[in-house]
Formats: sequence, structure tokens, C-alpha cells
Amino acid sequence: MNFEINGKVIVKDETQQISDRFKKREFVIEVENERNSDWNDFIKFQLTQDRCDLLETVSLYEEIKVSFNIKGRKWEKDGKVNYFSNLEAWRIEKIQNGESPIPEMPEFKADDIPPAPEEDDLPF
Repeated sequence: MNFEINGKVIVKDETQQISDRFKKREFVIEVENERNSDWNDFIKFQLTQDRCDLLETVSLYEEIKVSFNIKGRKWEKDGKVNYFSNLEAWRIEKIQNGESPIPEMPEFKADDIPPAPEEDDLPF
């Protein structure tokens, strides 16, 4: 399943080389709670392999949209079974501030008004 969420980047970790064939990079976004900022969500994502570079052009505190998958694994050690989940990001898009550019109205000058037509200039 694919998911998307928007938020502000607040943590950008360096790429970690886990083994000869595996590397990962983690980052955290803050998702604003519109009702109460004390309840904002802080969500950690993971980029893997060649996707680690997706974060290179993103700055801290920049608004982004993250496309991601949820991955879960089972892990057994010493007879104990554990489970963990990862949010694996696969696309990052920068978001422009919600302001749509509205063109400014040109300044009005009295000289811009064409002269009024004379009464006998009518075409009929």
C-alpha cells in the first residue's frame, strides 16, 4: 500500500552504511495538528539504498510531501519473537507555501483613462 503525508522536516540524519550491500538514511517530519499544536505528530521515515539521495536537496524546516510504504518484519532472538515496522519513503516532493501567487493590480493613473468621445463621433 502507498501512503502520502505532508509535514515539515525537523531531523535529517546522515546516510548510514549498514553493510556492504545495504545503506539507509532516516529523517523526521512534524505534522501539524490544526486544532492544537501541542498534539503535533513527529514521524520518522527511512530511505534505503539509492533513495538516500532524495533528501539532499531538502532543507531543515522545509515543507515536503512524503510518499511511503509501511514495512513490517518479524525478528527472533534467543527464543523471543519481536516485530518492528518501518515507514519506507520512496518519493519526496517539496511543497510551496499554500499561497497561490496573485498578480498585483497595476497602479491606477488618471492619464491612463482615454478621452471621452465627442457627441458627434458616434458611428450611427
